[in-house]
Amino acid sequence: MTTSLGASPASLAEQAYLALRDRLIMLEIAPGEPLQEGRIAEELGVGRTPVREAIKHLELDHLVVTYPRRGTFATTVDITALAAITQVRAALEPVAVRAASANQDPSARAALEESLRSLDALEAEPEAADPRHALQVDVGVHRAIYHACGNVYLAETLLRLDNLSTRIWCVAMHRLPGLTSHVTELREMLDAMLAGDDDRAAELVTQHVAEFESSIRTVL
Repeated sequence: MTTSLGASPASLAEQAYLALRDRLIMLEIAPGEPLQEGRIAEELGVGRTPVREAIKHLELDHLVVTYPRRGTFATTVDITALAAITQVRAALEPVAVRAASANQDPSARAALEESLRSLDALEAEPEAADPRHALQVDVGVHRAIYHACGNVYLAETLLRLDNLSTRIWCVAMHRLPGLTSHVTELREMLDAMLAGDDDRAAELVTQHVAEFESSIRTVL
């Protein structure tokens, strides 16, 4: 990770947090794997203090756990939490979709349009497309929606839940042949959002979340 001269500790901590978060949710840092501050600081090109701050944030996200005298480890993927995660997402995702659909801010609209392009590119790939890439596109679409909803508290809550959902997806992704089509179906929802049809968009995201749980349960 490159940093600029004069970057504040807070900005470096945020950079470290974002880099570690995405590695953790895609299981590039395996569940149960230790996080060594010194090695991470060297890899990311930052000091240990930003790494420590990042780890504190990751603990709040339930992505790492720290044990006294033992160190910090990536959390296990808790499949038993699937029902609880789905219950909250099913209630809140439609709220975010409706708010994002109504948001006419140019940057929010641009992010949603960029998500459409990423789905188009994914759809053009062969069926044998890398499931990891499909999941990264899915994450990007949901993050664009959360950003566009304009409610930081709602966005933070949904982002944490989506991160945990993605970790579960990663465990099962090679046993889910329909993963790419599950992701590309988000295109219809984004079309509805950009057209201002928030009822249809909310209906589609509710269906998307329900299908996530159903798909996972068939293979786990």
